[in-house]
Amino acid sequence: MSDIIVIGGGIAGLSAAARLSADAKVTVLEQETSTGYHASGRSAALYEENYGLPSTVALNTASKSYHYEANGGYLSPRGFLIVAQAGEKEAYEKDIATLGLDAVSIERACDFIPILNRDHLAFAGYHADALDIDTDRLMQDFTRMLKSNGGQVVTKAPVSAIKRSSDGWSVTAGGTEYTCATLVNAAGAWADPVAEMAGIAPLGILPHRRSMARIPAPAGHDVTQWPMFFGVGETWYAKPDAGALIVSPAEEDPVEPHDAWADDMVLAEGIARYEHMVTEPVTRLLASWAGLRSFSPDRALVLGPDPSDASFVWCAGQGGYGFQTAPAASQLLADLVMGRTPQLAPDLIAQLTPNRLRR
Repeated sequence: MSDIIVIGGGIAGLSAAARLSADAKVTVLEQETSTGYHASGRSAALYEENYGLPSTVALNTASKSYHYEANGGYLSPRGFLIVAQAGEKEAYEKDIATLGLDAVSIERACDFIPILNRDHLAFAGYHADALDIDTDRLMQDFTRMLKSNGGQVVTKAPVSAIKRSSDGWSVTAGGTEYTCATLVNAAGAWADPVAEMAGIAPLGILPHRRSMARIPAPAGHDVTQWPMFFGVGETWYAKPDAGALIVSPAEEDPVEPHDAWADDMVLAEGIARYEHMVTEPVTRLLASWAGLRSFSPDRALVLGPDPSDASFVWCAGQGGYGFQTAPAASQLLADLVMGRTPQLAPDLIAQLTPNRLRR
């Protein structure tokens, strides 16, 4: 028997399990053959402190020192550039204010991204402190922390049944029965179905598809030092990746939980928006895929025990912010489960715990 079972082996589940393992025997159950398969394996892997709701930004800020310092740090320089056309001034000014960007000249923007189309580019904003996250190593180190504390990760373990037992929970996964006192739901897109399986009312966690394509470096440019660049209002984005570019329409289309794939039409529309702002057309794709970003009804993360049953704990609704919030979010969850006073402010905690969605 484990003290705690965590359902879901993405960054949310692994970081929560690692933190909890300091005080409890923890088992992670992952339905796929490896951890980080779904949303965590399809992340843009960017740390942008000002990205998200105020509660998300607070978690980003609280995670900053861990990202910079833990295990030698996980961040490397990238930069963040938004570009806008003449008719997008209002949306551009909103992005500048919300994201804390510095307005830069057209010339400066083209220094960053030499393929930008000067005929269409009217405004640009830049933030130097947007950083790449070494997501693989971050997940590996949380897994190492879990295992060093006696915890385990079980893959190929899809959960098929959850029942209340005399001393907690009985979970059937991959044909094996596991028991625990406390159950943590870090199932990402499947968070609500897992809750219903356990007899807990769902919270309205809804997955949304985001499609992506990898394209060759435009016109043979060395894109290694280019910043990530966005259409104003996040209508598309492009990011250097292993000598190529990832281009996404940045869509958020609600879908059922599944192993996501790119929508060809949506992807084509997003690539067309990207092409409108650059001088080099996209002539071929190297690959395409999609991930699921799962949001609660108010789009804030959901962290902590369900008010109807304190032994059922939510670690869900990360949206696209799972990696950048993981250090602080996992620490908060562990503090709440273990009955410790969290370091975060009470008003922030109230914006994150599931109680807010049960009223």
